[in-house]
Amino acid sequence: MNLLHPRAYSPNRPEEPPDPMTTYRSDFLRLLDERGQIHQVSDPAALDTLATEGKVTAYIGYDLTAPSLHVGHMANIMMLRRLQQTGHKPIVLMGGGTTKVGDPSFRNDQRPLLDDAQIAANKETIKSVFTQFMTFGDGVADAIMVDNAEWLDRLEYVPFLREIGRHFSVNRMLSFDSVKSRLEQDQPFSFLEFNYMILQAYDFLELQRRYGCRLQMGGSDQWGNIVNGIELGRRVDGASLFALTCPLITTSSGAKMGKTAGGAVWLNADMASPYVFWQYWRNTEDADVVRFLKLFTDMPLAEIKRLGALDGAEINEAKKVLATEATAIVHGRAAAEEAEATARKTFEEGSLAETLPTVEVARDALTSGIGVLSAFAELARLVASNGEARRQVKGGGLRVNDKPVADERAQLTEADLTPEGVIKLSLGRKKHVLLRPSA
Repeated sequence: MNLLHPRAYSPNRPEEPPDPMTTYRSDFLRLLDERGQIHQVSDPAALDTLATEGKVTAYIGYDLTAPSLHVGHMANIMMLRRLQQTGHKPIVLMGGGTTKVGDPSFRNDQRPLLDDAQIAANKETIKSVFTQFMTFGDGVADAIMVDNAEWLDRLEYVPFLREIGRHFSVNRMLSFDSVKSRLEQDQPFSFLEFNYMILQAYDFLELQRRYGCRLQMGGSDQWGNIVNGIELGRRVDGASLFALTCPLITTSSGAKMGKTAGGAVWLNADMASPYVFWQYWRNTEDADVVRFLKLFTDMPLAEIKRLGALDGAEINEAKKVLATEATAIVHGRAAAEEAEATARKTFEEGSLAETLPTVEVARDALTSGIGVLSAFAELARLVASNGEARRQVKGGGLRVNDKPVADERAQLTEADLTPEGVIKLSLGRKKHVLLRPSA
């Protein structure tokens, strides 16, 4: 069993991994390994010993670039959940400071810079989702949430350069894949962005000093940034710190997690309803069901193995279990079961479920007529653009009140309202939104 990937970190020989371990003794690393959540880990033997003999405090950072996190973030949030489940202490680091710079990792251009008000607003809407994944409080294993603006906003530039900046080699920073990919495409790389990895490294140092944090976790695209923090802690404080990353999750067909034709699948209920969230997991590709059950649910491995043995049409039952269990973690058990019931009424019983995602439209707009393309793209957001809606019409993929849309120039009016007073828009057989006239 290969527990250490070729790019695992060693301070003396950064490109040469130590001898791979055969088993983990600690509940934490063994659980992550069994669930397929380990991609890279630095000094696994020492980290395993630390997790076996004491309590590990670990963190993951989240920049505040949008009002919500999305499904793609769930893989690393589940790492914090597993950490707490095995008796250790998670830190959720909100990037109030680093968001002002913007993470350039594997991006073709610079992130748009947000002002302080936007960052604060995003923080308020994002932070609530974490209470669904872990318990916060003052206990030994209770999670805490901190904001790196607490220390980054107070840094004095020249003293920071002298005390921290001198420990970073520009030559080495340029060698990281996240930087090279931008430079190789001959895209601008601002000095502001170049400082991001130094600030992230400093976060690790500061969390170690304040909370005894020894481990930083994240997606595999953060490996270089985390390694910088390990090295900074060793040079400045003589601290022994660790890195652990999870795989960047893609579907079997190569699609990025959390993306659909209608855009990102958000974790906040006001941006993606529990039904939309449930439906996203219900549409999982057959080959991904077992992997996603391990990664995104707490189901026992034996039960996952049983579900993985299903084939043919029966695999759909495993997908429903995945959808309900993943939705229960993010939105609560009641919302998950309601979403499942809505899907059953809509697909299996053929009725119009009132709990389908609903968008209000002005009655005046229906009086004058709403273009069918804009209804699907701009109102229901079932597709990303009018052009995509047009392509779906040609392929027979769009339906209004369960009837195929044949004319891309069609208008939706009050005449299209069902007896329930709504217009049902459908993309394929599984994605539906109701348009309801406002009072």
